[in-house]
Amino acid sequence: MLRSYLRLTLFAFGLLLGVQVPGFVDDYAKRVEAHRLESQQSLKGFQDTASKFFKGDMDALAAHYRVSDDPVMRSDAQSVAHLVERAALLEREWQAMQGAWYEQAWHLATGADRGLFEETLQAYRYQVLFTPEAILWGLVCALLLAWLVELLILTLGWMSGAGRTRQTQQRHWR
Repeated sequence: MLRSYLRLTLFAFGLLLGVQVPGFVDDYAKRVEAHRLESQQSLKGFQDTASKFFKGDMDALAAHYRVSDDPVMRSDAQSVAHLVERAALLEREWQAMQGAWYEQAWHLATGADRGLFEETLQAYRYQVLFTPEAILWGLVCALLLAWLVELLILTLGWMSGAGRTRQTQQRHWR
């Protein structure tokens, strides 16, 4: 009976863990979008200058700043280049978060920006979404966790000989 309660507890834990996935994915996507919009706003003046003098090429603008005779502009070249790189990173992250829910989850698990991921994790508040994706994630995580733990326990028990009768053990050692 205790084993059944442990299974139910493990299943409930997996279910609660699984329903968090869609909420976290949504929070990450919103964070990326907010940073992306802020980045675009920060680059607006530089983008206007690049459009006017360099056919919109931000890298050419940064290169022009680097070779300028003015030490202030040379100093700002690194800042502009950093803003451009950050904007490109945020654009790639935003594009990755525009796919289907399973593509978004895969991106978070395998290729998400570590800084944005950590930022989202620190600000995340546990929530229970009642959406089909959340229910599916919850059930899959619950079943998978319960199955893996039970498999581990049974394997350890089998390796230690637990559950075998004395006759079965004697029969195998003759």
